[in-house]
Amino acid sequence: MKLTIVGCTGSFPGPGSPASCYLLTANDGERTWKIVMDLGSGALGAIQRYTDLEDIDAIFLTHLHPDHCMDLCGLHVAVRWKPGGWGRGRIPVWGPAATADRMATAYGLDLDPGMHEEFDFTNWIEREPVTVGPFTVTPFAVNHPVEEAYALRVDVTEPDKEGNPVRRVLTYSGDTDSCTGVEEAAKDADLFLCEAAFEEGRDDAIKDVHLTGKRAGEAAAAAGARRLLLTHIPVWTSPSTVMAEAKEVFGQHVAVAVAGVHYTI
Repeated sequence: MKLTIVGCTGSFPGPGSPASCYLLTANDGERTWKIVMDLGSGALGAIQRYTDLEDIDAIFLTHLHPDHCMDLCGLHVAVRWKPGGWGRGRIPVWGPAATADRMATAYGLDLDPGMHEEFDFTNWIEREPVTVGPFTVTPFAVNHPVEEAYALRVDVTEPDKEGNPVRRVLTYSGDTDSCTGVEEAAKDADLFLCEAAFEEGRDDAIKDVHLTGKRAGEAAAAAGARRLLLTHIPVWTSPSTVMAEAKEVFGQHVAVAVAGVHYTI
C-alpha cells in the first residue's frame, strides 16, 4: 500500500500544502485501486499531480469541516461538465449523514438532485466496515465538536512477489482530541497518521478539539502502533515542537507529514 500526502495543513491551506487529503494506492493482484481520505480545501488541484481524477475508486470523508471535504464541490464540476463526458460512473463517497445535503448547499444546488448524479453517497455506520477493492475501511467515532467525526482504520491485503497475501493496516485519526475511539482504530496499526494541531502549554485551555504531539504519541503508544506520522499541523503550530512532544512518549518512529511525499506501508 502506498500513501501519498496530498495535503496536510490543518484548518486551512498553508503556503506549502493544501488542507487534509490523502491518496492510498494498492493492488489486488488484478489491478491498482485508488481511494482518497478527505478532500479538503485546495486539495483537488494538487491531487491531479498523482492521479487522473477518473481513476479515483472511492472517497472517504472523516467529517464535514471545510478543510476535510470542501473540494468535493470542485470534483462535482469535473464529473458533471467534463467535455465528452465522465469516463466512469458515479464516484462512491462515504461520509457523515449530512454529507450530500451539505455539499449541495455549499454549491448552491437544490437538495434534489444535489450532487447525487455525480456521487454515490453512503452514510457511515460506526464500526461497520466498507470494502472497496483490496481496501477495508472501518470508521470509529472520535472526539471533535461536530455531529459526526470519525477515525478511519484501513486494512489492506495485497499479494507479495510470490503471490502470498500480505496484510497491512493504516489508521487515519481525522480530527480528534484524546478518546478511546482513536486508540481502538489505531490498534496494532503499521502506520498511524495522526493529527497534532495543538501544542502543549499553548492550547491547554481548549478541550475536545485537537491533539497535541504529546497526546498523539500517547494514543499511538496505547494502541501499539508501529510508526507515527503527525499531520494536520496549522501554520501557527511548530512541526518540530509537536514531533518532539510525540517522541517523548512514543519513541523514535515519529515523523511529520509533508505534502508530496509518498510512504510505503
